[in-house]
Amino acid sequence: MTESFPRQHARTRGFTLGAPRSFTVSHDGRRVAYLRSESGDDPVNRLWMLNAATGTERLVADPAQLLADPGEENLPPAERARRERARESGGGIVAYAGNPELTKIAFTLDGRVFLADIANGTADSLPAEQGAFDSRPSPDGQRVAYVSGASLRVVGAAADGLDQLVIDETGDTVSWGSAEFIAAEEMGRSRGYWWSPDSQRLLVARVDTAPVPIWHIASPADPAAAPVPMAYPAAGTVNADVSLAIIGLDDSRIDVAWDRDAYEYLARASWAPRTNPVIALQSRDQRTVLILEVDPHTGATTELARQTDSHWVELVPGTPTWMGERLVTAEDRGSARRLVIDGVEATPDTLQVRSVVAASEHRVVFTASEDPTEVHVWQLDAGGALQPLTADPGLHSSAAGGGTTVIVRPAGTNREAAVEVVTSTERFPITSRADTPALSPSPRFSVVGTRELRTAVLYPSDDDNTSGDSLPVLLDPYGGPHAQRVLRARSPFLVSQWFADQGFAVVITDGRGTPARGPTWERAVAGDLAHPVLEDQIDALDALAELHPRLDLGRVAVRGWSFGGYLAALAVLARPDRFHAAIAGAPVTDWRLYDTHYTERYLGHPDHHPEAYTRTSLLELADQLSRPLLLICGLADDNVFAAHTLQLSQALFEAGRPHQVLPLPGVTHMTPQEQVAENLLLLQRAFLFDSLGIRPQE
Repeated sequence: MTESFPRQHARTRGFTLGAPRSFTVSHDGRRVAYLRSESGDDPVNRLWMLNAATGTERLVADPAQLLADPGEENLPPAERARRERARESGGGIVAYAGNPELTKIAFTLDGRVFLADIANGTADSLPAEQGAFDSRPSPDGQRVAYVSGASLRVVGAAADGLDQLVIDETGDTVSWGSAEFIAAEEMGRSRGYWWSPDSQRLLVARVDTAPVPIWHIASPADPAAAPVPMAYPAAGTVNADVSLAIIGLDDSRIDVAWDRDAYEYLARASWAPRTNPVIALQSRDQRTVLILEVDPHTGATTELARQTDSHWVELVPGTPTWMGERLVTAEDRGSARRLVIDGVEATPDTLQVRSVVAASEHRVVFTASEDPTEVHVWQLDAGGALQPLTADPGLHSSAAGGGTTVIVRPAGTNREAAVEVVTSTERFPITSRADTPALSPSPRFSVVGTRELRTAVLYPSDDDNTSGDSLPVLLDPYGGPHAQRVLRARSPFLVSQWFADQGFAVVITDGRGTPARGPTWERAVAGDLAHPVLEDQIDALDALAELHPRLDLGRVAVRGWSFGGYLAALAVLARPDRFHAAIAGAPVTDWRLYDTHYTERYLGHPDHHPEAYTRTSLLELADQLSRPLLLICGLADDNVFAAHTLQLSQALFEAGRPHQVLPLPGVTHMTPQEQVAENLLLLQRAFLFDSLGIRPQE
């Protein structure tokens, strides 16, 4: 019997298993490290290494050989939280860190520290404390630092090495060496310590959550289980108190000085290979970012650069960094996000920079878009010459070091995925072991309306376009900041194509606020995350109905998750004349219940801009519901808490508005569990059929 797409999609975790990932290139370009599991349904990642001179790859570390049962890891709570912040659905070795030459690579399994010695071909467990996570070797490869509980420790690289406490502190609210929730969830900073180039000191973050409100995640399906407390900084409340200190292996300590009242967000930090650490700080209103150099002997700081914006300064992955002695940033200037070298714009206004991949004195490798539906890899050399490293349409990502570049080409709508290691003289492929989807998406891309909205329409795979029969419409957006759905790749359209194959015309639109169309486009949602976003979905739908006459505007449903769930619920609440059913998964329903950094960036502080929170709240619209609405929430979600769904459900009930709620015990913001992922698709299909009066196909 042929496996169904929902089962295949769930079993392969969205076809991510078996695909090579998490690439790192050594500073001299001689080695490429990466993770990959054995097959398309194997969740256990192994650590691999490719010789960039010969193209030979070898297995460096296999959890099956290092653990008695690699599928049953006893993960520390902090590591589980780190994986949730990273949206990590795999197992085995899911993160690693190496010294600059990638001759020593550290990772954790089952709360234990392991170190792979590339020259010897060994991977050994080190005598570290249990409950370890985020292990990182020193630049000289002689020690491995790691976090255990709330303390930072260092263990010698030998199997009989000495384990040493670097720093800890009494009290339940203080931790050393870890990233706080806001840094990991919203700022892209997942770590909390950095080695010095001489391997004798560490720059370490101290986090005190004492002032942060405590929320609780209960487990209603297990009434004997105590609720889990979590310090959650909701909009308008107090953030964790974050500071830095330079800690020597000789027990010395130097506190880093800056105005922490004015700049409470530690956005970025780095040290090696520079002599002095460099940190980037952001103000609470996010309109200013300071880049400071730290004197490691005194803790005093010197301003290197300052970025300001009347709305917010965007934190671009990979920045700030250095091109030799020149500071590299990515800044919104004019109509584009541009690469800036020592304050001078280095890329044209036709190119929207997305991330900096790597930088050295010879070049900067970065990703950018000319067309927002594509991402390409670019190189800027020391002389200022700009060169694209990818050309074929699609999404591309990269890793780089020395003269070696890894080019990752995810599967497109008409090509398979590919990974290639490119040196000055050779090109070597890295094989993917991921499964091939049972269906092939065929999105039809369009640019519509006066705002030139990027859209895609998907029809059933067996549709011959000759019947002329109208099709019910399913909008399948994300629609919010920092994410896109209309992309020239296969993965974003797999689930959408399956819904199309159930008899829908599926419509996807990226409206105002989404990335890669310039600062003005992104800031069009400032102060209002509701009306511009919904207006763009409606305008695109009307324009597409002109291009695709078979779209039945009398039967329009919308589904989404996270911000997409918010948009779906907003659609049927605010515009029941246009939308006839909605599925809202993990929706934010009241922005006062979401975190400080994300929410205040767009809506401001609720004490100063209460009207922005009122006009974007779904609770204010509860008495307007007149269409079928299915709310879905994970009861263990620590990003969009179940309170969002439950408070909206309560408001709907009190207003006498029928609706459906699906609570998922034990499920977080992700849904990697096979049964959950498969049945969610099947349940959504049944809800849509019932709500729109569609007879199931045979």
